Amino acid sequence: MPPNQDPFLDRRTALALGLAALLAGCASAPAPRAPVAVGGPGRRAPAAPMAPTKPPLDLDPAEREAAVAQAMLLVNTPYTYGGNTPRGGFDCSGLIQYVIRQVSGENRLPRSTAQWAAASVPVPDEQMQRGDLVFFNTGAPFSHMGLYVGGEQFVHAPSTGGTVRKVSLDNRYFAARYMGARRVFAA
Repeated sequence: MPPNQDPFLDRRTALALGLAALLAGCASAPAPRAPVAVGGPGRRAPAAPMAPTKPPLDLDPAEREAAVAQAMLLVNTPYTYGGNTPRGGFDCSGLIQYVIRQVSGENRLPRSTAQWAAASVPVPDEQMQRGDLVFFNTGAPFSHMGLYVGGEQFVHAPSTGGTVRKVSLDNRYFAARYMGARRVFAA
């Protein structure tokens, strides 16, 4: 250790770096954290107005239930930044990519949350169906996503140290960051 260096500060720095890695989010590029005001805990924002920026995916609607079942089978799979397989773990967009690929056979799918948002169509909350995608602002618009499984629940890969899980859209954290639902399956 160099002279005059406090070993306590080294431990605090290592702890801070470890905590930052633990709290890392999805595969999208990190952005400065900014709170999103949507009316308080338990209240959801209106559906996001962003229109698709490329031709939206128009997958077979018969695959919706298979996507929900596939996502539910992956609950408890470990989170891995950049992960997109059950063996290697998942981040949020890797989970969606894997699920949709398994049920559709489609190989050219979006990877990042922003790419998924750009390749999907906004859906009003009252028209959400199982298999639709839900998006959140966890530091930047469309920075986190999950698959809606019905009953106001979605499946997602949360963050480092976590596992794929089913969570309520009314969860205090997610309700405050909710951006809306989007569709990749034909109506």
